[in-house]
Amino acid sequence: MTRPTATALIVAAGRGTRAGGEIPKQWQMLDGQPVAARAVAAFDGRVDAVIVVIHRDDRARAEAALPGVTLVDGGATRAASVAAGLARVETERVLIHDAARPGVSHAVIDAVLTALDTHDGAAPALAVTDALWRGGATVEGLADRAGLHRAQTPQGFRTEAIRSAHAASDGLAADDVEVALQAGLTVAIVPGDEANMKITGPDDLARAAKGTGMDIRVGNGFDVHRFGPGDHVMLCGVAVPHGRGLQGHSDADVGLHTVTDAIYGALAEGDIGRHFPPSDPQWKGAESHVFLRHAIGLAAGRGYAVGNVDATLICEAPKIGPQADAMRVRMAEIMGVEVDRVSVKATTTERLGFAGRGEGIACLATVTLVRA
Repeated sequence: MTRPTATALIVAAGRGTRAGGEIPKQWQMLDGQPVAARAVAAFDGRVDAVIVVIHRDDRARAEAALPGVTLVDGGATRAASVAAGLARVETERVLIHDAARPGVSHAVIDAVLTALDTHDGAAPALAVTDALWRGGATVEGLADRAGLHRAQTPQGFRTEAIRSAHAASDGLAADDVEVALQAGLTVAIVPGDEANMKITGPDDLARAAKGTGMDIRVGNGFDVHRFGPGDHVMLCGVAVPHGRGLQGHSDADVGLHTVTDAIYGALAEGDIGRHFPPSDPQWKGAESHVFLRHAIGLAAGRGYAVGNVDATLICEAPKIGPQADAMRVRMAEIMGVEVDRVSVKATTTERLGFAGRGEGIACLATVTLVRA
């Protein structure tokens, strides 16, 4: 049997009182899953063994949340808990990680493992970019931020080296990197990740929830308007010269109507007719950007931003290509997004159907909404 090469040692024995709640933060729910379970799941496929150090009072919770994971009772301090976990590690390398950091990525884990090929230890960190002040109620001076980093976990080591370092330590070190430095080990710094935040205070669970996964919604829209009298058509917010106009209760902008419907669809909010009934005379002749801005506002009010818009106009005439860029710019302006998030293109039906006979214009659109 091939000997495992790395173990994730996840420390979850603290009481986590600063985070609030009736139970320690590592066992509180984050998007339907205990924080500690998310931290464990992050190492899936990256290590060959996982050990979780727990408080003995939490064993029932841990067994329910982490089936099949090796559980070890911790000590009175973090250092004692890490030492208890290290005693059970059988691999050449160990990644020591805080259970309160459920957002660690595979990229961060892999970077630590790779750095261990050439160093005694390795840990992720983020360079300090904010100005640093000294003081209490008032600023008393500045501190040089050059060379300063915000430490993260997992902190990886050669197992025997960090085990010996802990045995020789006084137990007062802030983290395992400090223990390693006290023992003369070299520790490489690898890039950290803002999503790899530590849950400490009561607001951190909400912040962490935003980073546990993308909340994406996709909607589609389809609309048709027939030709009638006129000398131009409104398409995607742009007046395009043409021998006929489009008929409708509003300005009949089939492009904006379709994109608006796609946004409503992504939000499960029906269609334009639900929000702007054609039976209501106040919308007669209305410019269609009003509808699109309403849909955007509705999405923003629920925490969503536009990821991208893709609209396809279906007609034989007028020619869309020369106006496509102007349409993209106008729609981006209405929606308040970058123009590179908006696509407008056109196709024909090879003279088949109502569009092929020149009776009207259709549009098909897809919109992606991402929770901001």
